[in-house]
Amino acid sequence: MTPAVKILEKAGVAFQLNSYEHDPRTPAYGEEAARVLGLPADEVFKTLLARLDDGRLAVAIVPVPCQLDLKALARAAGARKASLADPAEAERATGYVVGGISPLGQRKRLPTFLDESARALEAIHVSGGRRGLEIRLAPGDLARLTGAREAPLARR
Repeated sequence: MTPAVKILEKAGVAFQLNSYEHDPRTPAYGEEAARVLGLPADEVFKTLLARLDDGRLAVAIVPVPCQLDLKALARAAGARKASLADPAEAERATGYVVGGISPLGQRKRLPTFLDESARALEAIHVSGGRRGLEIRLAPGDLARLTGAREAPLARR
């Protein structure tokens, strides 16, 4: 049981867990989840951490086939610039390992931003807090539980 799952259970939110055997040689965790679970890649979202120019960390949740537009994230967060956080820093801040960072149940409550494309979907999949575990839930429930604000963050 991960902190992400505990948060969902405590909130009484409808969700579904999907697990698979993670291949440690796979560098693209979200793409692996979509492929192994047979999910449309646009419905699987990755959780990325970025450092804003004022020193804060922020969480960005974007579809797996897309890149995070760091300028768009900075605008959404009210900063001038953003850069991807160092993996070790992301792990310390969230309490999860890279490839298993869930937007739910993180160690610290960070400003969180969800790509606006999630709005058009009935459900999305995000990491369940460990490699090989995905959570399917409504984007509105994810936004409510994380305090996420919608913004145009993804670049193809």
